[in-house]
Amino acid sequence: MRPQTHVRRILVALTLLLAAAGAWAQSGTLDKIKRTGAITLGHREASIPFSYIGDNKQPAGYSVELCQRVAESVRRQLGLADLQVKWVQVTPGDRMAKLVSGEIDLECGSTTNTLSRQEQVSFSLLTFADGGSLLMKADSGLARLADMGGRKIGVVPGTTTERNLQEALARGNVKAETVKLKDHAEGLVAVMEGKVDAYASDRVILVGLVLGSGNRKSLRLSEELYSYEPYALMLRRNDSAFRHAVNRELARLYRSEEIYAIYDRWLGVLGPTGPLLKALYFLNGLPE
Repeated sequence: MRPQTHVRRILVALTLLLAAAGAWAQSGTLDKIKRTGAITLGHREASIPFSYIGDNKQPAGYSVELCQRVAESVRRQLGLADLQVKWVQVTPGDRMAKLVSGEIDLECGSTTNTLSRQEQVSFSLLTFADGGSLLMKADSGLARLADMGGRKIGVVPGTTTERNLQEALARGNVKAETVKLKDHAEGLVAVMEGKVDAYASDRVILVGLVLGSGNRKSLRLSEELYSYEPYALMLRRNDSAFRHAVNRELARLYRSEEIYAIYDRWLGVLGPTGPLLKALYFLNGLPE
């Protein structure tokens, strides 16, 4: 083969690769939204007060409203007269698969941003910070994780709660049995019916369960937090343009302090924003 022919073939191959890369870059989420005139958002069934089905049978909650704000910002960015918002229910077990497959474009739940998850998906700026806690009956005599030796703790599999709970039990040398449950609603029922001694989840989720249970005086939360849970909206990897669009709206909400009205709407019953959350909003209110 002549040297010139070999060089030409290399140049052709490189041209094809660059063309393919360009086509891939143009087929990102923003391009899909502009082409279809729709954005598909994932929501949870009962992750109160972040993402759940409200009384009107429509998705509601803190994370849901953040995603609605993002959708409107994307509509303006793309110059669309209208943008259809489609909702798809997800679970802890299938939320990442539905995102990666393209069934949803953005997950609006109570998902913790972790380094291991970043190997498969990407995350927005942080939207909330919480920690793991336990829900139990008020008259159980239980107050903390150390009291759970020989007891049953309910947990939803495939969550950071499951892993963090096991690590916390091991650190404290507490021998407890973990019982896998479908979701938060089943966790509350299991506690009330005595099927488990406690239900483990993020503290604010547990507060939401107590407030909506109709049995506030019969339930209590453990005294300590055994983990750190930084929440964020979940999106596909290698889509910097869409991630930037999501982060631009979140940063604007934080910077303008509109986020506080959103917090009060969905989380105000828990009390005013504390110093940790105020710092989160301030640090993530990136300037334009």
